[in-house]
Amino acid sequence: MMQRVLGLDSGGSKTDAVVIDPSGKVLARARAEGLDPAASADWPERLADLAAQLGPVSAAVLGLPCHGEIAATSARQVAVAADLFGPQVVVMNDVAVAFHGALAGGDGVLVLAGTGSMAWAHGPLGTQRVGGWGHLFGDEGSAYWIGRAALALASQHLDGRQPPSGFAHGLLREMGVAAPELLAWVYAQDSRAGIASVAAMVSGLADAGVTEAVALMTEAAGHLALAGQTAARLAGLEAPLPWSFAGGVLRDATIRAALTAKLGAPQPPALAPVGGAALAAAERAGWATGPEFIATLNRELG
Repeated sequence: MMQRVLGLDSGGSKTDAVVIDPSGKVLARARAEGLDPAASADWPERLADLAAQLGPVSAAVLGLPCHGEIAATSARQVAVAADLFGPQVVVMNDVAVAFHGALAGGDGVLVLAGTGSMAWAHGPLGTQRVGGWGHLFGDEGSAYWIGRAALALASQHLDGRQPPSGFAHGLLREMGVAAPELLAWVYAQDSRAGIASVAAMVSGLADAGVTEAVALMTEAAGHLALAGQTAARLAGLEAPLPWSFAGGVLRDATIRAALTAKLGAPQPPALAPVGGAALAAAERAGWATGPEFIATLNRELG
């Protein structure tokens, strides 16, 4: 019997996939751009490329963006995955696999903020998700939300609606863009990821103490904390709240400090999101997935 299972995590910006053995050792790994069906029509081809790189497996769990949110999109994701990996494949929302990894299958809350944002909780009242409505009218606190808000604020400083400030020029410097080129830069971005990339620059300005950047990151943290608190309440979880985090936005010191003040100290993620997918695949294969397995997998993922 084949002793190989696959876990895949994909968000709006990137995809990470691993094949592991029953000990948790990583046998193969591949990375690619995100497989967001709302951002690119060629995601099935890119998923097929990953499948070809990683080879046959006995079980697979894929965490894909938008899954479970739009019926037709979700059905298409399942059909493509089954064609590539066989009927043993399971498709989940990417936040679900991140939750499974961060809490190692236990109860609690995951606050995720990458290109998009969402809170996911499991407790006595079941599983709940809050947020994740997409960049057009949701995803508050996400990298896209921060990037868009920062660009909007910078434009107001540049055209005089706000008084002169070092924020706009600092942001443009980080972007490597002159003020007259800003509009062209924004509309040259062909995906959410381009706007979301600005969040890391805002984070750097916040670390340097730029007032407007600190305020933006603090506002983002408030949105994320509200999502986490709401998900916890709906799932029947009580304080002290077991919570963890995933996504690049949560690496920001200002956001982490603000969330800790509102939610309490977080648990470091037991596994990265791709590890959550691999753990779920191992469970489906019937493998022993105790603390030793999780520790090995975490070490292998680096």
